[in-house]
Amino acid sequence: MPTRASRPLGVITRGTTNPNRLRRVDNWIVDTCGEMLRSAPDPLVVDLGYGASPVTVVELRARLAVGVRPDVRVVGLEIDPGRVAVAQAAADPPGLTFARGGFELAGLRPVLVRAFNVLRQYDEAEVAGAWALLTAGLAPGGLLVEGTCDELGRLATWVLLDATGPRSLTLAARLSTMQTPAELAERLPKALIHRNVPGEPIHALIRALDDAWQAAAAYAPYGPRQRWLHTVAAVRAQGWPILHRPRRWRLGELTLPWPPIAPNAPTPTTPLRTR
Repeated sequence: MPTRASRPLGVITRGTTNPNRLRRVDNWIVDTCGEMLRSAPDPLVVDLGYGASPVTVVELRARLAVGVRPDVRVVGLEIDPGRVAVAQAAADPPGLTFARGGFELAGLRPVLVRAFNVLRQYDEAEVAGAWALLTAGLAPGGLLVEGTCDELGRLATWVLLDATGPRSLTLAARLSTMQTPAELAERLPKALIHRNVPGEPIHALIRALDDAWQAAAAYAPYGPRQRWLHTVAAVRAQGWPILHRPRRWRLGELTLPWPPIAPNAPTPTTPLRTR
């Protein structure tokens, strides 16, 4: 169970959320992080900053229980005690609890942390400190998934990190509603969203995707999935080290190692706000 902290680290977020908003990242976690969770002695997962409604925490636990292992334990952490009280009063299935906590993770040592739409409300200079706090609190071999998405989960991006730092970036979209890959730029993680300018690798990636999407317009009559598959294949042929196989591309995803899209120069780090 969470330990009592003198003061959770962080600030209260806006708290907006919707059912199925994080379905894309949850399914990616099941597929990509599932083996790590299956082999963990204690399959403890933390959802940090779940917002005004606990619905996405409940959904995460359900997806992990079905897709990974039924004994997974998920703890939803929020700084706002009122949100914790609301969540605790709601349905409480086995393996799911709620507590007050922030970037210090309430003293827990989870093998996986999901932190979505949290750092979007901080300054870019605070990201490195937040990442360091969260990864320092992981159990050995643990992972952090940090990212952002739109209100309905149609566009999402996230970074996978371990104790050594960021490992990969994933872009994901509902292809049936996406007009152009450039829309993903609006939902880049805080570490990258202000770097979408000429000369930065992430800008070059978004531009390459957008150009390839336009070039693949002839495949539009066969559906957006076929157009996206040809877009990803074309960008990969240009030398971008896209990971995974077409099975995941078909879901509207694109994952790359972190180094090729990391910012050109580190952002000066400032202390993390705690109130």
